[in-house]
Amino acid sequence: HTERRLHQIMYADRDYDVTNPNCNDSSAYPPRTPLVTVENCSEKGYTAVNLRCADRPKLLFDAVCTLTDMQYVVYHATVIAEGPEAYQEYFIRHIDGCPISSEAERQRLIHCLEAAIKRRTSEGIRLELCSEDRIGLLSDVTRIFRENGLSVTRAEVTTRGSQAVNVFYVIDSSGYPVKSETIEAVRNEIGKTILHVKQDDYSKSPPQESGGFSLGTLFKSRSEKFLYHLGLVKSYS
Repeated sequence: HTERRLHQIMYADRDYDVTNPNCNDSSAYPPRTPLVTVENCSEKGYTAVNLRCADRPKLLFDAVCTLTDMQYVVYHATVIAEGPEAYQEYFIRHIDGCPISSEAERQRLIHCLEAAIKRRTSEGIRLELCSEDRIGLLSDVTRIFRENGLSVTRAEVTTRGSQAVNVFYVIDSSGYPVKSETIEAVRNEIGKTILHVKQDDYSKSPPQESGGFSLGTLFKSRSEKFLYHLGLVKSYS
């Protein structure tokens, strides 16, 4: 799955190590920065993961892909969307059956989930890539971004026939404004005819219908059935 592959590439690039000082207002509603907590439930042998953030399309997909790619298994989950805010709770174990065992691992999971949620925000300079699709295209593009000191905050990956039509929002990895010379260097390396800079504002997706449900009814919707068939969530009664 292309979008899951993008998560894996960004995780391998350690984009979760990048912090953006402009997104730390936790008093806003819904919170601009995801609020993620990870705590062990020693009496049940699970690790409880809670996240609260602004609701948006594919939020569930992004969270579950991150947990799966980090080698965790989801045993129980609750997902609630109320107005502009979303709340998700996961009870997880590592694939070896053990809960999280160290503070370093706990912090890493928090940072990775925060990064996965932020990847679809529209901060940064918008770059549009349109080229012949091929194996390794995403990996090559994100590598070039990284080598030029850029981090991807959002990506939209689409394939139309044999053409890859991708949109990336990039920021400077150090938190400074992106220099025009950096963008030009990236365009020269990728190809000026296929990578274009778009300065127009990103149009946000329309609000999604809200509602509350637990894992018992999770698979009734098409999106959750899709995750189930991908093998990203296990159901245990």
